[in-house]
Amino acid sequence: MAASSDPKKIVLAYSGGLDTSVILPWLKGRYPGVKLVCFAAELGQGDELDGIEKKAYASGADEVVVKDLRKEFAEQYCFPMIRAHAVYESDYLLGTSIARPLIAKHQVMVAKQTKADAVGHGATGKGNDQVRFELTARALNPKLKIISPWKDPVFIEDGLTDRETAIDYAKKHKIPIDQTTKKIYSRDRNLWHISHEGAEIEDPATEPNWKNCLVMSVPVEKAPAKAQYVTVTFEKGNPVAVDGKDFKGAGHELIARLNNIGGQHAVGQTVLTENRLVGMKSRGVYETPGGTILYEAHKALEQLCLERDLWHEKIRLATRYAELTYNGQWFHPLREALQSFMDEANKVITGTVKVKLYKGTAMAVEADSPQSLYDPELASFAMDGYDITAARGFIDLYGLPMQVRGMRQKVKK
Repeated sequence: MAASSDPKKIVLAYSGGLDTSVILPWLKGRYPGVKLVCFAAELGQGDELDGIEKKAYASGADEVVVKDLRKEFAEQYCFPMIRAHAVYESDYLLGTSIARPLIAKHQVMVAKQTKADAVGHGATGKGNDQVRFELTARALNPKLKIISPWKDPVFIEDGLTDRETAIDYAKKHKIPIDQTTKKIYSRDRNLWHISHEGAEIEDPATEPNWKNCLVMSVPVEKAPAKAQYVTVTFEKGNPVAVDGKDFKGAGHELIARLNNIGGQHAVGQTVLTENRLVGMKSRGVYETPGGTILYEAHKALEQLCLERDLWHEKIRLATRYAELTYNGQWFHPLREALQSFMDEANKVITGTVKVKLYKGTAMAVEADSPQSLYDPELASFAMDGYDITAARGFIDLYGLPMQVRGMRQKVKK
């Protein structure tokens, strides 16, 4: 019998993967009479959404909603992140992190449209995604109940404790899944990237099996022996063209184009042992070919166009921005305030950059901007227009604190 506090209708963030597939029939048993709405977001995950409505209904859904969010994802989430030049722990370009708040935002919207009183997700109690989904729901509609089966003691009592038992559960309930105990990679793919976890990747002392693992890019050994050049044009920090082709208003197509080019040259592959928000370290393989090209090109324009103190402060704040994004705080007022700073700085980030792609590397080799602060005469060894005598007084004053300390405290090294 259903309790009065039980949810009446749940909108489940549904991917069709193992975790969300096993949850559907389990929720029916956990909350008798509950109605289940599966919400799937098209974020550029390739053919993963093929047949997803049929699969959801076969697994126990009462209603299915699919939204194509690729353009919004590119232009309102990925592009602001590019402007911030946010990177988590030096290597991670935040592909999964940046997608979750968008999915959760529309999940909340679907809950309103379908008059649901709860939202749910298939993230486990060890991962970051549980935080990203739940913080977004709390920020956008605090009245919604949040259903998280992988943290429910009843779920554990039913024997669902890991991916292997979830596979067994799916087979028992005739739920169609792609995973097997032999093929146990956990992947998350969208327009920006694809992540891989599980199997041999979980062992930091073992090199990932590149042949089995990579999806968006080729192994470095199979990349062409000849370099390829690609040009990216920016306007106020936003990429708008590739190789002269205009992609204004079609940011998702621009990213897809660069994914294709970069993937052919093994660009954007990262192996990272990262610190999860919940405390433990985890190891993953990430492929972000297009994003890596865009970050490299954007950086070249920042180097060219930003005043020194502004750029150095922006670098410092980008680390905090990345942490907020990683930690599921996209709708946090601090992230939003930092975005205003990043956007102001990016007003001068306009120009074209040529990036060289070769055997897994992406290197900006040419950059041109009408906002460039580079003065060839000042940068040269010629002294015309530069008062060299001013340098002596500058160094005297700049070094005075160190000089006084050396005299009074007799520093020895």
